[in-house]
Amino acid sequence: MTVQSPAAPSPAAAVPVRGRRRLNFGLISAALFMFFVTWSLSWSLFSIWLTQDIGLSPGRSSLVIGANSLGCLVTMPVYGFLQDRLGLRKNLLYWIGALMLLVGPVYIYVYGPLLKSHFALGLVVGSAYLAMAFAVAVATLESYAERLSRFHGFEFGRARMFGSLGWAAATFLAGRLFNIDPDLTFWAASGTAVVFVGLLVAIRVTDGRRAAAVDHAAASVSLADVAALLRYPAFWGLLLFVVAVTATYNTYDAMFPSYFSSLFATDADGNRMYSDLNSVQVFLEAGGMALAPFLVNRLGPKKSLLVSGCVMATRIFLSGIVTDPVAISAVKLLHAVELPIMLIAIFKYVNRHFEPRLSSTIYLIGFQMATQVGAAVISPLAGLGYDRLGYAPTYLVMSALVATFTLVSVFTLRADAKGTHGLPAVGAAEGRSPAAG
Repeated sequence: MTVQSPAAPSPAAAVPVRGRRRLNFGLISAALFMFFVTWSLSWSLFSIWLTQDIGLSPGRSSLVIGANSLGCLVTMPVYGFLQDRLGLRKNLLYWIGALMLLVGPVYIYVYGPLLKSHFALGLVVGSAYLAMAFAVAVATLESYAERLSRFHGFEFGRARMFGSLGWAAATFLAGRLFNIDPDLTFWAASGTAVVFVGLLVAIRVTDGRRAAAVDHAAASVSLADVAALLRYPAFWGLLLFVVAVTATYNTYDAMFPSYFSSLFATDADGNRMYSDLNSVQVFLEAGGMALAPFLVNRLGPKKSLLVSGCVMATRIFLSGIVTDPVAISAVKLLHAVELPIMLIAIFKYVNRHFEPRLSSTIYLIGFQMATQVGAAVISPLAGLGYDRLGYAPTYLVMSALVATFTLVSVFTLRADAKGTHGLPAVGAAEGRSPAAG
């Protein structure tokens, strides 16, 4: 059954609706900013925290990252299905906000001590918490923001840009706080989470009839609809790209801060330089978020994904052959090119080839969950490579893997011209703003 979008609001109602649209754009942008501030404070120096503060080897640190990926595997299907069922309602986001408020106490009094004294238990507890509060939560928030952007008719990339700015601003501060006392970064994260929750509360969808249509379509999402995705070749083509390309790149990027800091005379110098460089990179990334929609709209989602794969392979390869701190810093900045293109292209690919009402499920399972599946397999293997071969040789192997599967994806990703033609329809279409595209 298809849900028809209600008629446009009357001229008298149009002004408050437009005002709420602008207000919600500002609020979701600010919420993304504060979420990424909180996440950056607690995560941007995670591998450095593991090796320098907790005292784990690079191999054991890779096991922690792999365990975090496994925690995401359990959480992602649940979060994706629930958010699709909730539509524009924020119940799940409130749960995430509550978990974020606890980030300081969890890291300082639970996660860190367990990794030192009961490593296996620490893996389980930490992976469950980090998945629910941040690693899966970010995809849930992005999916909600993208759904809200379609409802109100603004470009998702413009709002997501503020998330990058938040990460950059916090990373600049995180390195300095970490050098004073690592615990300060986690307490600061709990403080910024308070602001995030306040912004969530302020977001309201007041266009009642259209919001009701979206919620009605969302309520029709069933497990059968989700299972039907497994019959779509387009879904499997997306999974292959994500597991083989994006997951390998994310595994490389997770341990890159430790490799980067090892190139400097002291750990403190490396930490400070990485923090500053990461801030520059993410400020550039924010600009990329504003510009990427124009590139993706011009090239199409499939070609844009392939371009991002080429950039990933190039960055990993160059990391394996350059050792000068200045050169490796330049290589790091390639992330500001890759991420905006990939993120915008993923959402546009999903909305072109699948039903929009299933966007959260597809994004969390077809992209985020698949990334974590790949990382759970690749991280332990990469850890062995780091310990036995060193960072640089391992990076060369990883770059070859990414380049190979980017080439394979030329044939396995669905052509943009096909759209949803030839795919079996499931359920209802979402009501959306006429301006949304």
